[in-house]
Amino acid sequence: MKILESAENYLETIYMLQQEKGTVRSIDIAHALNFSKPSVSVAMKNLRENGYVETDASGNILLTDEGLKIAQKVFERHILITNGLIALGVNPETAAADACKIEHVLSEETFAAIKKHMNR
Repeated sequence: MKILESAENYLETIYMLQQEKGTVRSIDIAHALNFSKPSVSVAMKNLRENGYVETDASGNILLTDEGLKIAQKVFERHILITNGLIALGVNPETAAADACKIEHVLSEETFAAIKKHMNR
């Protein structure tokens, strides 16, 4: 199933916040992405309806197995591309911003080739 870039960004952000904080609430996502709370609420509803996130009784947002799989994939791409751009001489801030754009459009084949090359 093809997932939208915006959904990938939300899932990656939830994943990164979980790694950093342990628990994630909508307000954490809003602050991290600099989005309004209502925008995040709509996105969480859509992600929940599509089976990518769940909300526990305390209001914490949890990635489902499918959501986690997508988030980890996008995060891996982000880190690898960022590091590759930095190795080419791009400043870290620009590398991270560019990686955020690139990570969503690479084919599996191209990413696998880049990953193989970078791991040499």
